[in-house]
Amino acid sequence: MKAIPPGHQERLPPTKILRFTPGIRRGSVLRVTGAILNAAGIIIGGFIGLVRPTPLSPQTQNFFKLMLGASTLLFGLRLTWFSLGGTVGGTLKQLTIALFALMLGNLLGKLLRLQRASNQLGQYARRLIETNRPNDPHRFSNGLNACAILFCAAPLGILGAVQDGLPAVAGAAGYYQILAVKAVMDGLAMLGFVALFGGGAIVAALPVFVFQGTITLACQVYLEPLLRAHGLLDSVNAVGGLVVCTVGVVIFEIRRVDLADYLPALAVAPLLTWLWK
Repeated sequence: MKAIPPGHQERLPPTKILRFTPGIRRGSVLRVTGAILNAAGIIIGGFIGLVRPTPLSPQTQNFFKLMLGASTLLFGLRLTWFSLGGTVGGTLKQLTIALFALMLGNLLGKLLRLQRASNQLGQYARRLIETNRPNDPHRFSNGLNACAILFCAAPLGILGAVQDGLPAVAGAAGYYQILAVKAVMDGLAMLGFVALFGGGAIVAALPVFVFQGTITLACQVYLEPLLRAHGLLDSVNAVGGLVVCTVGVVIFEIRRVDLADYLPALAVAPLLTWLWK
C-alpha cells in the first residue's frame, strides 16, 4: 500500500463529493432573477405612480397591451421550441405528450378547483379595493394585502417562478423572461394601486419576492436535478411554454382561459414522458 506523504490528506474527487449533495452541481449559482425583476417592476411602477398620478392615455395602454401580448407569445413559443429536438418522430412524440398533459392537467385543475380558488382570492382583493377610503386607518395594510394577493396568486407568477428555476437549455440560467413580462404588467397595475392605497401597495414587492424566490430556489435545487437525471426536463418546459402562450391569448382577448387550471400540466407532463419511455 502506497504511503501518504506527511502534510497531505487524501481527498475525495469532486464528483464523489457532489454525490452526497444531489441538489447542487459544481459551479452552479443559485439565482432568483425573475423574482428580483418582478419586485423591481412593482417598486418602480409604484414610485412612478406616486410622482406622476396622471392615468395613462388610451394610446399608451394599447401600446403596452400589444407589447405584453406579443412578448408572452414570443417567450412561450421560444421556451417550447427550445424543448423540442431530435428526429421528426421524436418531436411529434414530445408535442403529443405536451398536448395530452395540457388536457389531463386542465381536468385535474378543475377537479382541484384551482381557478375557483384563484378567483376567490381575487374577489377578496377586489373587496379591499372597493371598500377603500382615503381616511381609512387600515389603508396601508389593505393596500399591502390586496396587491400581495393579486400579484402572488396570479398563475403567470407561479408558472414564471417555476420556469425561472428550470433552464431552457443545458448550461443556461433559469428562464426568467416570463417574470420579466409580469414585472411590466405589475408595474403598470401599480400606477393605479398607489393612487388608491398610497405607499402600502409598494410594500407588496417584498412578499412577491419571497414567494416567487422560494418557488424558484426549490425548483433549482431539488426539482431541476431530478428531472434532468431522468430526462424529463424538456417535457416540463414544453408544456410551460404552451401555457405561457395562453396568457397572450387572454391579453389579446381572443378568448377567456382558466389559466390556474392548467398549472397541474407541469406535473403531468414528466409523468407521461416517463410512462411513454
